This record gives sequence, structure tokens and C-alpha cells, in this order.
Amino acid sequence: MDRIAIQGGATLHGEIPVSGAKNSAIKLMAASILTNQPLRLTNMPRLADTRFLGQLLRQFGIEVTETDGPDGQETLFDGRDIRSTFAPYELVRQMRASFNVLGPLLGRTGHAKVSLPGGCTIGARPVDLHLMALSAMGASIELEEGYVSAHAPKGLRGAEIEFPFVSVGATEHALLAAVLARGTTVLKRAAREPEIGDLARCLIAMGARIEGLDTDQLVIEGVTSLNGADWSVIPDRIEMGSYAVAAAMAGGEVRLTKGRADLIQALTDKMVEAGVEVTPTDDGVIVKRDPKQRLKAVDVTTEIYPGFATDLQAQFMALMTTAEGESVINETIFENRFMHAPELARLGADISVHAGEARVQGVETLTGAPVMATDLRASVCLVIAGLVAEGQTVVDRVYHLDRGFERLEEKLGACGAQVTRLKGEGDEH
Repeated sequence: MDRIAIQGGATLHGEIPVSGAKNSAIKLMAASILTNQPLRLTNMPRLADTRFLGQLLRQFGIEVTETDGPDGQETLFDGRDIRSTFAPYELVRQMRASFNVLGPLLGRTGHAKVSLPGGCTIGARPVDLHLMALSAMGASIELEEGYVSAHAPKGLRGAEIEFPFVSVGATEHALLAAVLARGTTVLKRAAREPEIGDLARCLIAMGARIEGLDTDQLVIEGVTSLNGADWSVIPDRIEMGSYAVAAAMAGGEVRLTKGRADLIQALTDKMVEAGVEVTPTDDGVIVKRDPKQRLKAVDVTTEIYPGFATDLQAQFMALMTTAEGESVINETIFENRFMHAPELARLGADISVHAGEARVQGVETLTGAPVMATDLRASVCLVIAGLVAEGQTVVDRVYHLDRGFERLEEKLGACGAQVTRLKGEGDEH
């Protein structure tokens, strides 16, 4: 099992290109099930999660071809023949979002059997809202031996669906299912994340009829079929925000390119409040901080978009570990998402956690130590903390990191960070 070693103390200077968004790419990949024509996705990240979903799509008979094209990394999906509608546990368990193939399979073929995704280290995240939406669209659903068997032999039909609370996954899943349903589907209390807008716009390019983009109510007029399309994946706002925090933590000046400043506005507002200089550009931001000047502690509360992203909470906590004063971090999206706090404490951070609240009392310095990643965002927060910790920090279980960050060592290393991957050491996955 790989580990990552960080030698603390280097300031960062240079440029980091932002990759395509993982959370958009995997839903766009699922959209390839909906058409028998080629779907070409550019600005595609090469990650463990996209590889997992690629394996699952091949299981259905979809041809998946990765290339380096004139627009960078791209993947071509050819789903002219769906040979199977079975998604086995061995593949679905590797990534929860792969459960979202159920709706597209139902929409195109009228039947599917998909494994339940199982548990998650950052909370239960049940799929009941997903199944509620599909049932409302006329699917008959049975749960048996850990699998969802769904049937809609005459096709899905439009429905009015009001989610009891905002759910990104359920919104995306219902949207994917509704585009081929007969009649009109209305999704109320829909999530508004940029990745949902990216999915909707790609579906429109494929021939779908969707109104209400970027609002909490989506109206989908079903069509009989979708065509292929070329689509560029939106920039990854979580990767962009993570590197922005890394630059603020280490100090120096880093230009983030191929991104969009508006996607991380809630984060950069808090960074500026803490004393970081953030300058928006045409394709990203410039993050600048004098490492001799200590940051000020600020409070954050995670919220649904456009609020402060839960996927940036761990990274911001790392930033606050050496800030002057006490910061209070409230996590309102996922339960059990402070598992990185004890690992940051191993580096010398002073953090107390009570239910959904973490209090971070800033310390003068952190000290390198062996730490363990517990989930994707926690893993990068430990790398960020290691950038300033005296001595060496070694992060174990970095397979979590590889799910969502492309060439992290290369990108940080190009700006002067001393980050090295240690091959084949540590605990087994």
C-alpha cells in the first residue's frame, strides 16, 4: 500500500492546473448509458473513481476508450449495445456513486439489478431518496440479498418529486432517469451544485429538454431517445479549493489555472477573512501569503451550495490549526466527518470535537508524524498540514487520495513542495 511523505517547511511558488471535476465526470459517464451514440468527454480526470466506473460500464457492454486528444485527456463512450444490466457488488462497493447507473439503465432498457453500495466512513448516506424518486416514476422495486431489482417494462413516466431535504446524489439520479421518461418530471428541492448544472447541460447537448438549471426546481420533459455529444467536464472546485488552502498554509504565491473563481467563492471569502490574499483571474485564482504573517482564526459552517462545501471542511480545518485564536467549525451535511481531527492532533493540533462541532485552538507549530487517511478529503487535509509541520509527515492509506486527486505529488512538487510517494508500504487495503 502506497504512502506519501511530506517534508515540511517549503513555501510554494508556481502554477497548478486544475483537473476536471471528479464529482461531475462520474455522473457524465453514467449518462453514456442513455444513448446508443458515442459520448465524448474532454477534460477528463484520470482517477481511481473514474477507473472503477469505467469497469462497471464495460460490464454493461459499453466501450470505454481513453486517449490524449487535442483538448487534453478525453474518454469516448460507445453504448450502442447494452449486453447486461447487472451491477455486481464487487464493482459498486468500490464507489458509492456507481449506484447511479440504476436510473439510466431503467430509462433505456426498462430493467436493472444493481448492488446496494454499502456503508460509508463519513455517514450512512442511504439511497432511500433515490429509490423513492424511481418509484414515483413508475418503477417496481424489490430489495433482495443486498441488491435492488427494478423493473419498468413500459418505460418510466414523468412525476412530481419533492425531496424531503436537499440531496445531490438523489437529484442527479432522478435527473438521469427522467430524461427518457414519458411526460414531464418536476424535481422540487433539487440540489444546485455546479456538477448538477454540468450534467444537465451535457444532457441538453444530447437532446434532453430540461428547464430550471441552477435552481432548486428542475423541470424535465422526457424524450424518446438521446444522441451523442462532445462535452468538456467542469473544473474540479474541490481540487481547486484544496490547492488554494495548501498555498495559504505553506505561504508563497500560487496561480491556479483551468479553474473558475466563482466555484470556490465561499471558501476564498473565509480565506481572505483569515488574512490570505486571493485574486480572481480569467481562469482561476492567485493565492498569496507571507509565511511570516500568522493567519487569524475564523469560523465556518458547511452548507449546501453555494455555501461552504463539506468537501473542503477538512482542508480548512488543517489551515486553522496554526491560525491565531480559536476557530469553530460546524459540520451540517455529514455526520462523523471529523475523523481527520485525531490525525491532525498527532501532528500537534489542538482540536476538540463535540457532535457536529469542532473547536480548533491554533498552535504555533505542527510537528511531523505518521498519520492515516480515513477518507478522500481527510487524506488531502493531512498532506496540507504536513506542508508546514516540522520534519517529515507520512500519510498512510493514500488510496483514498487517489480516488479524487490527480498527480498530487507532481502538482505540489512543481511549486516547490517536498512531497514523495513511497511505493508499496503501509497497511494492506
